[in-house]
Amino acid sequence: MDVLLAGLRAAAEPTRLRLLHLLAQGDLTVTELTQILGQSQPRVSRHLKLMCEAGLLDRFPEGAWVFYRLAAKGAGAILARHLLDLLPAADQMLALDQQRLASIRAGRAEKAQSYFAANASRWDEIRTLHADDIAVEKALIEVFAGRRIHDLVDMGTGTGRVLEVLGPKVERAVGIDLSREMLAMARTNLERAGLRNCMVRQGDIGQLPLPDHSADAVSLHQVLHYAAEPGALVAEAARVLEPGGRLAVVDFAPHDLEVLRDQHAHRRLGFNDAEVSGWVQSAGLVPGPVLRLPGKMLTVVVWTADKPFNGPGATL
Repeated sequence: MDVLLAGLRAAAEPTRLRLLHLLAQGDLTVTELTQILGQSQPRVSRHLKLMCEAGLLDRFPEGAWVFYRLAAKGAGAILARHLLDLLPAADQMLALDQQRLASIRAGRAEKAQSYFAANASRWDEIRTLHADDIAVEKALIEVFAGRRIHDLVDMGTGTGRVLEVLGPKVERAVGIDLSREMLAMARTNLERAGLRNCMVRQGDIGQLPLPDHSADAVSLHQVLHYAAEPGALVAEAARVLEPGGRLAVVDFAPHDLEVLRDQHAHRRLGFNDAEVSGWVQSAGLVPGPVLRLPGKMLTVVVWTADKPFNGPGATL
């Protein structure tokens, strides 16, 4: 009873209901929320603090930033979802918040796209500063070793390096990326390598231009730290995987190198195993072995997951 009353008291204010509505749609920072709500940072921060204490929201500090989102577990999470169901769909204030959220997201996408375009010619060079690419590529090959791969999808393919590495070992491969500059480089690299079984397509990796169950291997190589909703990308990868297929996620362990956020458009400063495992399981996949590759300043992690034959959409 006490938890229920505390949650109701914490939510019983117009701004806090607006915050619940916004944070049910993904991670947002205080700065982004102040832009949407048109209120001061101290005021928004106080609302967030009270709602976190009541268990309605989760808080994720990352370096100099803090992300908030709707609570994932507990009585507060259940209450928050019930309250969201009661919000009027035609409310004008919520509609305005939605428009402003769309603008925030468009700005994020434009920033990342501008970065990719500006750095297309030296993308591989920048990646080598983060970790030992040779060791990572060997680990990626090992993830799919012993499997006969008919169709590989590389999400956020960039310069096509993953296709170069795995292309000789698969029947067909497609790399998806939104940046024309990146795709131009990828095509050049694949032509140079003579990989005619590999192709690249322009597309949004959040909505892959591919049907369900169309691939038996999917890779997400150094992509999630740019994403506003990493879990959504994992779910999209799971959608295109066929039963028995395997997903490989390559990214950084948690770190505090703010320079990657400030100068290289990284939205997230790495991920822990529990976070990735949560996304994988929510997408209906089974977590597999995890491999860590420490570097001088950053640790690259390779997470694996398989789609069970008895999962959603499986055919026996």
